[in-house]
Amino acid sequence: MSKTKRHIVIVTSEFPPQPGGIGNHAYNLAVHLQQQDCDVTVIADQRSDDGKAEHQFDTALSFSVVRIKKYDFRIIMYLKRVWLTFKFAKKASHVIATGKFSLWNVAFFSFFFNRNTLAVIHGTEVNFKSSLLKKSIDTSLKRFDCIVAVSNYTKSLVRHLNKDVIVIPNGIEISKWNYPISKPSLTGEPVLTTVGRVSSRKGQLNVIRHLPRLIEQYPDLHYHCIGIPTEADVFLEAAKQRHVESHITFHGSVDDQTLRQYLAATDIFVMLSTESATGDVEGFGIAILEANAMGVPAIGSKGCGIEDAIKSHHSGMLVDVDDSAQFIDGITEILNNTSKFKSEASTWAKSHDWSTIVKRYIDLLE
Repeated sequence: MSKTKRHIVIVTSEFPPQPGGIGNHAYNLAVHLQQQDCDVTVIADQRSDDGKAEHQFDTALSFSVVRIKKYDFRIIMYLKRVWLTFKFAKKASHVIATGKFSLWNVAFFSFFFNRNTLAVIHGTEVNFKSSLLKKSIDTSLKRFDCIVAVSNYTKSLVRHLNKDVIVIPNGIEISKWNYPISKPSLTGEPVLTTVGRVSSRKGQLNVIRHLPRLIEQYPDLHYHCIGIPTEADVFLEAAKQRHVESHITFHGSVDDQTLRQYLAATDIFVMLSTESATGDVEGFGIAILEANAMGVPAIGSKGCGIEDAIKSHHSGMLVDVDDSAQFIDGITEILNNTSKFKSEASTWAKSHDWSTIVKRYIDLLE
């Protein structure tokens, strides 16, 4: 590690306590860089109306978070993002951008100040269907000294740039997931669970489409969906059309303790993600590793970032999203080798602990 202390500014489109995978990644990156003796400042939006939740969260952190106040006129927020990036980043040794607007913002900043810049790309922000938006992101990425993709799938989305892209997978805080917890009773044998916003990208509807075939093989199977119920009504209607509504429960959002309890009662975690019509994609699938950390193996879809989140035939199974037979075979293989899959899922999750992942970022900042 260099003797000169690094002053790192992370410019992010999301940040806790509000939900979001990009925010989760930015938070953990900030925490662990700070623990590596870096001086970290985060620039992020206030997403609640009054900002109280963010203020309470930020005051407990060991690093500084600069929030852009929420305004009805979005242009004010955009201008403040740019101004604050200039204010703080010009004093930094390294600037890390994560999220769509942050890529534009830091690329613009790089025209005026010579700082080491690093872009973290997750998926959706490099998969726009609009040619204008796509071109703007491509142009921005070319300005960065280094690009990190959270999966090989995400890396493939920018291969046309002909730039070196380093893959560093998403990480988790193992200590938050692998401690003993009471196990409630969840309906189903087996119990399948998906955690994430109920939406096309997270793939709950794809699982529902498979349920008639799955129930033929496993009549007592039950599918539990945990997360913000954005499209729950539409998906429930799809279940009713297939006469499988009694085999599915939408739990909505739950607190962290309840989430861990539900995962403890889960036999197989499922994430059959697909690309949405607007290009929204699953760049990795952090919820899979969180389930793995509790010894829960996973079944996930090929053709997206989930391929990097599952070690097939070890921590779980990868299947073609439209293939019911593969899905059934995956369930059967896991249930017939429960001890093996639970053990290897836990081992796989431990290899993604943030204490290990952050070292790869430190190497890039040398």
